[in-house]
Amino acid sequence: MTTRTESVDTPAGEARITWHTAPGARLVLAVSHGAGGGIEARDLQALAAALPARGITVALVEQPWRVAGKKVAAAPKVLDEGWRGLWPALTGPGLPVVAGGRSAGARVACRTAAELGAAGVLALAFPLHPPGRPEKSRAEELTGADRPALVVQGGRDPFGRPEEFPAPAGRHPYEIVEVAHGDHGFAVPKKAATTQEQALLTITEAVGEWLARLLE
Repeated sequence: MTTRTESVDTPAGEARITWHTAPGARLVLAVSHGAGGGIEARDLQALAAALPARGITVALVEQPWRVAGKKVAAAPKVLDEGWRGLWPALTGPGLPVVAGGRSAGARVACRTAAELGAAGVLALAFPLHPPGRPEKSRAEELTGADRPALVVQGGRDPFGRPEEFPAPAGRHPYEIVEVAHGDHGFAVPKKAATTQEQALLTITEAVGEWLARLLE
């Protein structure tokens, strides 16, 4: 695996891609961060470390607001503009690209996947609703992605537990994997029956197997 960082100008400002390139890669998984953190998130780092050995290049995307040093995420429309603007760089290697992200980044991937021609969508900790507000559902963003999709959700995520998600349906019914005891950041309590390492392994194994099926 080789690692390099690339700056990309977008209509929303400068974005940054950290490439974790697999030798003989067959697919690019492009994942961005959420509204409350960056690409140092434990799940994004775990995927970048594990997937290149499976022939998957991982592109960790820092959105323009984060590169600019701002503490508050841009509006959804601006986030989408930035993602569209860096998509040509993501397709540069000439491989199929799966669009993904965690939390707000997952929403961006879902909203833009069809128009950009993504090979699939990876939604990590999809914020189905604001905490304590299940009536404010964002399920339509997920179900409207119109691409094969995998949702990886913590079992105690206040933004939506796995059992709160609507039944998969449509031309591309999504799959959902639960990370036992995980919160919105996939953190696992020390007293839980599973460890933090096991939680991250659940994520990397599920994503790796799902991507392998996409390539079949």
